[in-house]
Amino acid sequence: MSPFWSTWIQFLVVLNLGITLFLFIWAIRVRIPTKRDGTTGHVWAHGVLREGVRKLPLWWVLFSAAMFGWGFIYLALYPGFGSFQGLLGWTSQDELRAEVAANEARLQAAIEPMRGRSVEELARHAFFRQTGRRLFLDNCAACHGRAAQGQPAIGAPALNDDVWLYGGDGATILASILDGRGGVMAPFGAVFGEEGVTNLAHYVLSLSGAPHDEAKAAAGRPLFATCAACHGPQGKGNPALGAPNLTDDVWLYGGDLATVTETIRDGRSGKMPAWRGRLGEDEARAVAAWVYAQANDVEPDRVASASRAAEGD
Repeated sequence: MSPFWSTWIQFLVVLNLGITLFLFIWAIRVRIPTKRDGTTGHVWAHGVLREGVRKLPLWWVLFSAAMFGWGFIYLALYPGFGSFQGLLGWTSQDELRAEVAANEARLQAAIEPMRGRSVEELARHAFFRQTGRRLFLDNCAACHGRAAQGQPAIGAPALNDDVWLYGGDGATILASILDGRGGVMAPFGAVFGEEGVTNLAHYVLSLSGAPHDEAKAAAGRPLFATCAACHGPQGKGNPALGAPNLTDDVWLYGGDLATVTETIRDGRSGKMPAWRGRLGEDEARAVAAWVYAQANDVEPDRVASASRAAEGD
């Protein structure tokens, strides 16, 4: 704080305390002229109401005096009087650092038992799953939904089923969280033309048994050879590339004809950000355990959970 602003704040503090202290003392000592009946002579409601004068209650005087005393003591002990740091040397920054350090110590104690365990093993522990759920809600729910149901509008996949773009084992889920994923579906509008895109869309719908035009699907079948490089000859997908399976009824952006046509014509570009820097491997492992449990209907191990509770973690 600059000397000017320090002096200005000190001036305001002295001015305000001085005025209020003067008014407090003056209110106790001042003598207000009164009539014989103890009123000031001010009347309202045609004389029905008259203004009386009474001394301030002793409890109010003592309480107010104590508050003035506490105000002076506070300014002596803590920062508040310009750049004066107070006799105790207390700062909000030091208190924040201490609280952050204490919270970090509690967090490390809570996540220490997770280290060295697989995601599948952690998924059986109710405590670790609860920790992962809270972290998921804080960091992942904005895209994937609070119940991990996904959002087709932005291409965020559902995480509560057994359909995975890159694989659903614990290690793969953890890798996706830590390092992120990037998926690109190339646009084929210029390659196939509008009619070709429409025919190919009908063929893609036919792979999953969705409603489609048989004639157009037959016309689009030869065009699918271009798509087979990523999605496979049978349209089963390729987890190594993150290419989705087209033979099931699960769709990343939607499975109606208009959406499939748009995907083929204009392409798609999806980005799963990396969370290693924000969560770290320990917290990411807890999130992966919760996600794995939702997708695989893993029942918590009651014995392990009870043992965990007995340890006080």
